Amino acid sequence: MPPLEVRGDASLARMNEEELFANGTSAFASRDWTRAAACFERLAVAYPQAKNRVLALYNAGLARERLADWDQAREHFAAIADPLGTGDALDAAFHLAETLYHLGRYGSAVDILQRIATRDDLSLGRRLEALVQKGVCEVEDGRLDDGEKTLRQAVSLWSTAPDRDALDDYFPAQGQFFLGEIYRLHYAAVRLDPSAGADQLSKDLEYKAELLLSAQGHYLRAIKIGNAYWATASGTQIGGLYQDMYQQIAEAEAPRELDAEEAVIYKQEVRKRVRVLLTKAITVYESTLATAERLGSSGPFIDRAREGLEKMKQLLLADAAEEEPASEEQRPPASRRIPPARPRPPAGTPPAPPARAASGGSG
Repeated sequence: MPPLEVRGDASLARMNEEELFANGTSAFASRDWTRAAACFERLAVAYPQAKNRVLALYNAGLARERLADWDQAREHFAAIADPLGTGDALDAAFHLAETLYHLGRYGSAVDILQRIATRDDLSLGRRLEALVQKGVCEVEDGRLDDGEKTLRQAVSLWSTAPDRDALDDYFPAQGQFFLGEIYRLHYAAVRLDPSAGADQLSKDLEYKAELLLSAQGHYLRAIKIGNAYWATASGTQIGGLYQDMYQQIAEAEAPRELDAEEAVIYKQEVRKRVRVLLTKAITVYESTLATAERLGSSGPFIDRAREGLEKMKQLLLADAAEEEPASEEQRPPASRRIPPARPRPPAGTPPAPPARAASGGSG
């Protein structure tokens, strides 16, 4: 908690609790997170009996989140959080778990979210949120089996809900996305080792392709749910899978049992056969970017899709350039010129929550 002494803005020392709360709320609305945090923190420290102290701590935590000051935000939320509570106390528990996630304290976050997820008195939406976030923390903690179990429970809870169309689509889409991430991690763990021999390489490649399709299946389910952020994120990851598969196969050495001449022929044939992965990646990236533009989405996944698209196009051009055209002597004479075809005509990361008002919590 900040010291009682005011540093940096002496004007805060002259404000009473109502003025501090009003100034903090105004600064938050103006996205001046630093001043908002200073006002709310000053109120909480200087006026420990203030009627708005809990709200001040909550809003100070939100402001610190916007500044990515996760440890300070954690302190504010921890002071008022209750996983078994309601209103601001419950919301603070969710935010406390998020700060612990960003601090890499996944186990502590899981403990909080588990207590929330098992509450029968909460709405389905809140329990779903807790389950998905718990699963994400388990995945990030390397507990992939636990994470998969939790995330499958969450998406099943959503898919069987009679009023699922009325629920926020963010969390079921996030759940499907992270199920895709689990299989992407399994896919990444399979190494293609030509030195193991052609038979083992073939088995590993087949298994790796199965994992790619499993990951893609969950990403496609996330896209189908329709949340703009997770749809574009999923499209980017699908493109990335095809990109990675192409590069691993195309750049791999030939099996060791082949001699030099056979190895050259092998690599030429492999590049021809896996070129379809390049075109698939380009198609997925282009579709993802078009969807993002239509929905007005932005963020790191969109930047990665643009970068991936450009790289795939360059690889496709380079791959085509490596194929030497047949010489004039090798080309059969044309019996007649074929006229060109007649051209055809063309065919027809959630806004930031506002600072809480002095009237109360979320219920």
